[in-house]
Amino acid sequence: MNIAMKAENFIAVNSFINNLDFDGTEVLRVIKDPKIEAFDEPTFAKVIGSTFKNGTIEVKVLSRLLPDAPEFARGFLGIAFRIDENNERFESLYIRPTNGRNENQLRRNRSTQYFSYPDYKFDRLRAESPGEYESYADMGLDEWIDLKVKVDGEHAELYVNNSKHPVLVVNDLKHGPDAEGAIALWVEEGTEGFFKDLKVY
Repeated sequence: MNIAMKAENFIAVNSFINNLDFDGTEVLRVIKDPKIEAFDEPTFAKVIGSTFKNGTIEVKVLSRLLPDAPEFARGFLGIAFRIDENNERFESLYIRPTNGRNENQLRRNRSTQYFSYPDYKFDRLRAESPGEYESYADMGLDEWIDLKVKVDGEHAELYVNNSKHPVLVVNDLKHGPDAEGAIALWVEEGTEGFFKDLKVY
């Protein structure tokens, strides 16, 4: 199923959304509400009427840093899924485009990330299971990046730029195999996120 990238098809949750023309294609622009200071929060454009349990989500994303982006900004953006009605529980896979070609290898190893809201944000996962929920993938700012997420029960895989094999594998989605809910386009602080070609199947 192709989802039209019209702003009226989305609910802005702790974010600001609008449509704009990007090289002749209508895309959805998403920015986090700066009033939300915590990280890995429900800051996304939620697809109205979507219900997702198992399957595949694909979207093309492009990230830019906002003029007032903090030093730690990495161009964070990605996909949230199995979101409950009140945006109190969901899973997410996202990317950090500035890390993909950084000269620091540790930064490169943190190009992709899984987190589970509300209890397993990136910092807890990094502290308790170093390196298990993040990985390297080649990417950069201001370029279109293909993201694909495959979900089956407790298992999720992230593919970047049509990679043959997943760049990140999660074997224990924290909300369990039976969770289901909406999907959304997620952004973090300092990011101007652009999204197009959203497909769910």
